[in-house]
Amino acid sequence: MAGDTDTHLRDRAQNDHVIHQPFLIGVSGGTASGKSSVCEKIMEMLGQNKIDHHQRQVAILSQDSFYKVLTPDQKAKALKGQYNFDHPDAFDNELIMQTLKLILQGKTVQIPVYDFVTHSRKDEFVTVYPADVVLFEGILMFYSQEIRDLFQMKLFVDTDPDTRLSRRVLRDIGQRGRELEQVLAQYITFVKPAFEEFCLPTKKYADVIIPRGADNLVAINLIVQHIQDILNGGMNKRHNGCMNGHSTPRQRRTSESSSRPH
Repeated sequence: MAGDTDTHLRDRAQNDHVIHQPFLIGVSGGTASGKSSVCEKIMEMLGQNKIDHHQRQVAILSQDSFYKVLTPDQKAKALKGQYNFDHPDAFDNELIMQTLKLILQGKTVQIPVYDFVTHSRKDEFVTVYPADVVLFEGILMFYSQEIRDLFQMKLFVDTDPDTRLSRRVLRDIGQRGRELEQVLAQYITFVKPAFEEFCLPTKKYADVIIPRGADNLVAINLIVQHIQDILNGGMNKRHNGCMNGHSTPRQRRTSESSSRPH
């Protein structure tokens, strides 16, 4: 037993020096569609939500953390609900790219913290440690081709517009201190048009479309199954089996889940 333990520790120490490129999953969808809930449900079903950040195999990032620093004029407009946070120019895509490249190199990254009440970045960061799988969610994750091409899997959370609006109203009033009139005016002026112009067209890039968000346990279960294969090193085994002309029933099931939305 002692010999086995020593061997395991030596193998683990050697593996610590090996950089494993993480599997990047992009998660997009309209405002309040349930992107965060889907990511959290995936994390929960993988048993990763109660594990220490240093030991987690799965990490979640949000595009909301990467809003640009506003000028005084832009901040004044934002406080009146007159700034378009749903436009591609609102996000710091350069910082997103830098962060993703560091993640792909197996580096620990510092993620900005955005304050939605004051519309500004806080003087603090969230540390994200190297993980085997990284979920990156946001309304415009697939808009930039440069960013989109980094994802090995792309998910689009497709939720009824009325449901999304009701969720956004409750969230913005309850969590962000907004007035109802301001929330509705911002939705009609910026959020809805931006969704139709910038977000919805990127749905075609998704590998898997998830209707009803986190309530769609069948879709999430299939995605979790796929991620478990990655975490267990099953993808290489599957790939070799396919190359040798052998395909398991489980392999066909995963393929079907990826192609069904199209």
